[in-house]
Amino acid sequence: MFLRNGWYLENYLSQLPTYLEYGVAGAAGDGQVSPATRADYAAAAATVLTTEGHAGKAYELGGAPFTLSELAAEISRQSGKPVTYTNLPEADYAAVLLSAGLPEPYANMLADSDRGLSQGDLFVDGDDLQQLIGRTPTTLAEALAIALA
Repeated sequence: MFLRNGWYLENYLSQLPTYLEYGVAGAAGDGQVSPATRADYAAAAATVLTTEGHAGKAYELGGAPFTLSELAAEISRQSGKPVTYTNLPEADYAAVLLSAGLPEPYANMLADSDRGLSQGDLFVDGDDLQQLIGRTPTTLAEALAIALA
């Protein structure tokens, strides 16, 4: 069996203080990302490891998709603070990350991830995660409500 986790909601939740102060920046355009929480991915792995019928199967795991503009809008809605998304060319986004103190390889990797997001690389089209955990994966709105509480 093979579990292919999509992006993690925690990648965005850990950036909330920055988003609230400066807004959301990236190079993702209107691309959709389908992240889920670590807990949801762990629940899927536990199901696969403790139940029968998964031999030879591959699961594409991801949650409800959203764009970075939608991320900014949901942060604004829940926080009451205006948060916008600024879309940048990949090189410019890497430069912003470098100026924020990230090491060059990491900044380039994050900018490249956003480029991939813009092209659909982080979009999961399917409900494998929901089927494995037996419920709707944690949504962006739910995760933000917890993080902002």
